[in-house]
Amino acid sequence: MSPVRLATIGTSWITTQFADAVARVPGVELAVAYSRDPDRAAAFAAQIGAAGSSADLPGLLASGELDAVYVASPNSAHFDHALAAIRAGKHVLVEKPATPTAAEFATLVAEARAAGVVLLEAMRSAHDPGMARVRELVDEVGPVRRVSLRYSQRSSRYDLVLAGERVNIFDPAMAGGALNDLGVYCVSALVGLFGEPERVVAATVPVSGGADGAGAALASYPGFAADLSWSKITASDVPSEVQGELGTLLIDQIAAPRLLELHRLDGSEVESVVDAPAFDLSPELRAFASLCAGEGDASADHERTLATLRTIEAIRVAAGTPGRGPR
Repeated sequence: MSPVRLATIGTSWITTQFADAVARVPGVELAVAYSRDPDRAAAFAAQIGAAGSSADLPGLLASGELDAVYVASPNSAHFDHALAAIRAGKHVLVEKPATPTAAEFATLVAEARAAGVVLLEAMRSAHDPGMARVRELVDEVGPVRRVSLRYSQRSSRYDLVLAGERVNIFDPAMAGGALNDLGVYCVSALVGLFGEPERVVAATVPVSGGADGAGAALASYPGFAADLSWSKITASDVPSEVQGELGTLLIDQIAAPRLLELHRLDGSEVESVVDAPAFDLSPELRAFASLCAGEGDASADHERTLATLRTIEAIRVAAGTPGRGPR
């Protein structure tokens, strides 16, 4: 079977990590790196090992040089780039958050189905082996009563914001902010483990420009409550946890669980170490390649993404945090 020929859109750090994953996953290859600037496209192609480069996106999508597109442009551009690729008959793997709104992602899902192509959000935690182990151990805590999911990591680019510069990841016009960048992992894990919450209340900490630099949300479920916290302006090593009537599960990192501790109320304990790289995009890429090969179905992934985006929108509304509505 011929390899899936990929083009990349976006020249940020995450795309270099994706290129590293491509080198480790059989059946995929980097065909083209795209950037609006020809020189930047050529330089980035050389950096990540892509066979070619392009500054002409319509021409690239219309060519026979590729089968799929990895979209890692600024969040606000995800929808337009993904839609263009889908309508050109290309499979699409789009970085999280897939789109700024659930309505936009629903449009992409419908367009992908009509075009007969694969659409998948690149939510690395959803395909991570550590999260699979979390799903197994959650059943051991008994009826769940309390959940706390956390992700706080100070961004080096926050210093630029403090210096008065405008930075995409902290720009609401670019669908930036801590909720979309880090809080999305908490929301995706919550939805993946327990489904969509009935309602949410939330508060956020704005930074210069209006985006959220940090925030917290309380989500209600039948029989239990969950609190989420996220930040790009502070840091924390406090683990996430799932509390049940029979015990508590501690999770070291919600985006990539590597150390899980189950503390049962009877005094027994289980420690589970997940043997996997701390940061690895290979699992999501393997899932995407399998879908491109006609193996499996992305419907469950679509539902998780839609529920995650709806919950993020509910958090944003509850907190009064600015966000771009659907086009």
